[in-house]
Amino acid sequence: MKAKRSVTALAVTGIAVVSVVAGIDLFSSPGTSSASEKVSGRAEMAVLNSGKALADDATPTPKSPSAVDEAQQAIQMRNQVELITAAQDAATVKMKAKNAMLARYRALQEADRSVQEERASRDAERKKYEGTPKEVAMNLLPDHGWSQSQFSCLEKLWNKESRWRTDADNPTSTAYGIPQALPGNRMAAYGKDWRTNAVTQIKWGLDYIEATYGSPCSAWGHSQSKGWY
Repeated sequence: MKAKRSVTALAVTGIAVVSVVAGIDLFSSPGTSSASEKVSGRAEMAVLNSGKALADDATPTPKSPSAVDEAQQAIQMRNQVELITAAQDAATVKMKAKNAMLARYRALQEADRSVQEERASRDAERKKYEGTPKEVAMNLLPDHGWSQSQFSCLEKLWNKESRWRTDADNPTSTAYGIPQALPGNRMAAYGKDWRTNAVTQIKWGLDYIEATYGSPCSAWGHSQSKGWY
């Protein structure tokens, strides 16, 4: 071994590390003594530790933001908030306009539906009064809560009273018309055409039966037992 060979220069991750080991050759050839191997191991650990320390020292320490940086960040944040607010305001205006348009459209639809329903109701009401007197009477039964089965009793009743003639006149009692109102001008409250209009006479006759007997079959039963209704 060479006593003066005391300085060994090693390159560790690009950094020159100098280790001073007195009187020891760190790079001795195989077959060196046990003591030399122990010293060499300690020397290598010293080199590695020195490299780690230098690497740690080389790591930059984060800097605290300066006042200028903080001001710039604040300006960026304010600009971002303004952009978001403007976008949301624009969206609110668009949604209000859309909702107003939808409301108008729905109102128009509802108005059109109401007109259609009213027209359909008028058409259905008008159809109830079309046809022969018997057909009109049958169509009006549901308005009084009666089923179609009541019509057979009504048909018999008014066959007996007037044979369903609008001009049927009883000179003895002054009863008049299909339902034989007594006197006939009672039906004037249902229309000025009470003398000739079968619908006017039937409306009065059905209301009279409902108020007095409850149903055509009850009125027919009374007529059979008493001879009148």
